[in-house]
Amino acid sequence: MASRHVALSLVMGALALVSASPANAAPSGTMSLARILELADNNHPNVLAARARLKQVRAQLDEAHFAPFSQFKLTGGVTLAPNIRGNNIFSPNTDASLTSNLGVAWRVGIDGIIPLWTFGKITNLWDAAAANVKVHEAGIEKERDAVRYDVRKAFFGLRFARDALHLLVDVKKELAKAESRAAEAADGDDGDPIDLAQVQAISAEIEAREAEAERYEKAALTGLRFYTGVATVDIDNIPLGPPKHPLGHVTRYLTAARLYRPEVQMVRAGIDARQAQVRMARSALYPDVGLLLQAGISAAPEIANVLNPYVADPGNYFRYGAALVFQWKLDFLPADARVRFADAQLEEMRATEQLALGGVGTEVEIAYDEAIDWRKRSDAYTKAVSASKRWLILVSQGIDVGTKEAKDLIEPAKSYALNKVSQLNALYEYNLAMARLAKATGWDALAPDGEPDP
Repeated sequence: MASRHVALSLVMGALALVSASPANAAPSGTMSLARILELADNNHPNVLAARARLKQVRAQLDEAHFAPFSQFKLTGGVTLAPNIRGNNIFSPNTDASLTSNLGVAWRVGIDGIIPLWTFGKITNLWDAAAANVKVHEAGIEKERDAVRYDVRKAFFGLRFARDALHLLVDVKKELAKAESRAAEAADGDDGDPIDLAQVQAISAEIEAREAEAERYEKAALTGLRFYTGVATVDIDNIPLGPPKHPLGHVTRYLTAARLYRPEVQMVRAGIDARQAQVRMARSALYPDVGLLLQAGISAAPEIANVLNPYVADPGNYFRYGAALVFQWKLDFLPADARVRFADAQLEEMRATEQLALGGVGTEVEIAYDEAIDWRKRSDAYTKAVSASKRWLILVSQGIDVGTKEAKDLIEPAKSYALNKVSQLNALYEYNLAMARLAKATGWDALAPDGEPDP
């Protein structure tokens, strides 16, 4: 009888997950995966740092737009000037700079150049700065993809741990009942001490697995709290299920990676920036043409105002002017070296693009194969769970009619429990594989959303 109690306890515990798992209803105070991902996007330090870097390069782009037209300089000053009278022919004063009779003098001047034609220096600078902005925009998406994968790993790991805990807790309860019955039977004449030792050994193993599952649960919760920046984050108790996205052919995901993968976008923007730098280096071989604007005023009341246009009067004047000017740096050999340097950088970036495309393609194929593998395993373990459940029922019916012994329930019960755990693990890995595929392609819609099938 004790053997039958042990076997039936294993059966009840293995089946407990199906009956004890709550329905598709989330308790109050829990968060969906979509909400957790939103919080992680807003609060994770890596994403915040990437956004700050984007602000920096956008400020540099604004500087590149405004700087060429802001090359004006305003100067001025106030000083003491001696009393000087006369003109360019005669003055009653000496050339002494300091006298007993001093007055205040002041001067203000502004000058600068408006560029008219730079042979592409300005526009290529704008193109390079704009490409740098695109690089950092893709950098934000890169950090988001990494954070989203970590969030999903913790989210589905938490579901897996809780599903396993449901199974272990219920098995533990049934084993406690079986241990009590086996102990009572061992004290009697029809009891077998081996049955009691068997139940106690299984109970100790369950306790160890329960402690391990609790540790995983706490670690996953700690990770979610860090990713979201919310100390009270928690998720629903919906059982772990398969991803919703049906896997297509691998070429679909390779194409998506070329379109959406942030690293590919970063390299392409980098090529645009290098091409602009090459054009900018070549434009340095040509002169800059611009419009020079100048204006200035100086007033020194103690100094006589000389009105002769052929005499420079530094004390009193008002002058303004405009001129078409050019500036040409005649460093042709160094400039040619700079062009070759920029060309080499462009070649390096193109090689990096080939490496990135090849690496991304390999990563997509590996993630795709993993998703296929875990989908097949999940389906296989689902069939195994169904088959082992039928095995249990048939053996149980055989015991009822007397064609089977109670000990015959141990193997099907063990098979059901192991297959159920393997099914949970396969579902967890299947969800992670789809999350890795979404990260590899940059196509976030591929990743599981954590919601049950309708």
